[in-house]
Amino acid sequence: QPVVFSTTLQTRSFFGISLINGLLNIVTLTLYRFWGKSEVRRRVWQGVRVNGEAFEYTGRGRELFIGFLLASLLLGIPFLTFVFAVQLLDEAFSLLVLPGYLLIFWLWGFGMFTAFRYMASRTTWRGIRFALFGSAPTYGFMWLGLQFANGMTAGWIQPIFERLLAEQVWNHMRFGDRRFRWNQARSERIGLYGPFALGWFGTIGVFIVAAVALGVIGAANPDFWDQVSQGMEGVDTEVAKFASPLQVAAVILELVVASVLVLMLWALVWSPYHAAVLRSATAGVSLDEARFDMNAGAWSLWWLTCTNIALLVFSLGLLMPLVQARTAKYLVSRMRAIGQASLDE
Repeated sequence: QPVVFSTTLQTRSFFGISLINGLLNIVTLTLYRFWGKSEVRRRVWQGVRVNGEAFEYTGRGRELFIGFLLASLLLGIPFLTFVFAVQLLDEAFSLLVLPGYLLIFWLWGFGMFTAFRYMASRTTWRGIRFALFGSAPTYGFMWLGLQFANGMTAGWIQPIFERLLAEQVWNHMRFGDRRFRWNQARSERIGLYGPFALGWFGTIGVFIVAAVALGVIGAANPDFWDQVSQGMEGVDTEVAKFASPLQVAAVILELVVASVLVLMLWALVWSPYHAAVLRSATAGVSLDEARFDMNAGAWSLWWLTCTNIALLVFSLGLLMPLVQARTAKYLVSRMRAIGQASLDE
């Protein structure tokens, strides 16, 4: 059959669950977040359709909670105990902490892969479960290697690792007994280094713009910054003349506006790269004779990113479920398949 993606997600309906989750997280000191996350995933999965039939998420909050407890007991507490023990020893032993911090990068990659595996195993379509095989330790070492390689190449190795990490996931993904395949050649047809260069050099331009903005704000309020420097240098507060609350509020507002504009500009210079990564990773995936394609553009992704950040900032993180629903709707509505898959088998 052809594979047709569609979505019935109504993002406005996620306002309610966002507020409910936020209130319950406050009451339970954030313990409810595991159950809230599961409920959000269940609703998002329900809104994703293939050939008119919805996905189903079968994960439970208590599974996430138990996983969190096990990770804390087996990994978190021993690591913190080791760090504190080294700090109590002589300074000569301080280098012993370095392998521990390297372990964090490996654990981060390990945790990402196990999270993918969990979500795959809790996702069904037509009652058939997905499964992710492969090696979480291997993925962890690849993630650790990415951090080293990025440090040595100033980030220029990142596009290569994007495809390597995607291959580790999709080459080991199954739907029932049907195997997904990763095609490196198709993925490489979507160039990544051009957009990456735009983002890398554009970041330098963003820093220059940020420095100029700070200079302009400083030049427009010289008395305010003189008083701040006097306070930092310990000038007697009875002698120093302090700015009025109105002037302080004006400077803070100018800094906030400048920061927002700089962040939007930074997101803009990187949006072509992130859109290209989405297209490249999607193009590398196939199921039987069905190949996949993602129509993600730089402008649309930039707008999604900026509005999502604004929602999170102004809601103090409460609207995260709404952000997840908006992102899922964006991706699914731009996904298509070329060719056919043996879904009846």
